[in-house]
Amino acid sequence: MLVKQGLIPAAGMGTRLGPFTHAIPKELLPVGEKAVIEHVVEAMHLAGIEEIVVVVSPHKHGISDYLGSGRRFGVNLTYVVQDEPLGLADAVLSGEHVIDGSFVVVLGDNFFHPKSFLGELILYHISQRADATLGAAEVEDVTRHGIITAEGNRITNIIEKPEPEKASSSLGSIGIYAFEPEIFDAIRRTKPGYKGEYQLTDSIKVLIDSGRKVNYKKIKGVHIDVGTPKDLVWANNWHFRYCGCD
Repeated sequence: MLVKQGLIPAAGMGTRLGPFTHAIPKELLPVGEKAVIEHVVEAMHLAGIEEIVVVVSPHKHGISDYLGSGRRFGVNLTYVVQDEPLGLADAVLSGEHVIDGSFVVVLGDNFFHPKSFLGELILYHISQRADATLGAAEVEDVTRHGIITAEGNRITNIIEKPEPEKASSSLGSIGIYAFEPEIFDAIRRTKPGYKGEYQLTDSIKVLIDSGRKVNYKKIKGVHIDVGTPKDLVWANNWHFRYCGCD
């Protein structure tokens, strides 16, 4: 079982990063000398991913202008449009017609170091013959993550952005996933949640409840969700202080 395809959801509005995102997609905001989404593309290439699907919204032409065909990164990029903002699960489902087999998902506005994180997740996913594997870490703010309950490394429950008093742990999903194609059927079986959006966390819960093997792997290193101006500054400060030129 090889993983040669990746999917990068990049259709979100980035409202917490306004007014910057009134003019530029949040995935194109710089971390160091590169747009944050470029770091994600490089991590996928390092992990052996050859084909990458980038899911964008109708107004995000700047992402394809920036990344182009993917040739300069050593990958082939395909762009898919999520017509309506119906949530992360719907964004993943938008790419079903160009996904053929096992694939990884990394959110396009997340910064990770070192970039070897993805290859390690893939190797673990393959070795465990899992239906889904989530990258996870201990998180300070449970209200920004899907919070995991597990027995060993097998996930028994996951709740999207719970209030602190309702969180079963501080182990949070951090926007990195390895999936088998069964996730698409789980998404189709997912009911809409807040604001009518389809949450990927709820689709993963569908997999769990149907008896599929859903694991997590703790990700070492630094993970920064570049979702607010404070996070953007933090990512850049960390990059220039510890990462140098990458």
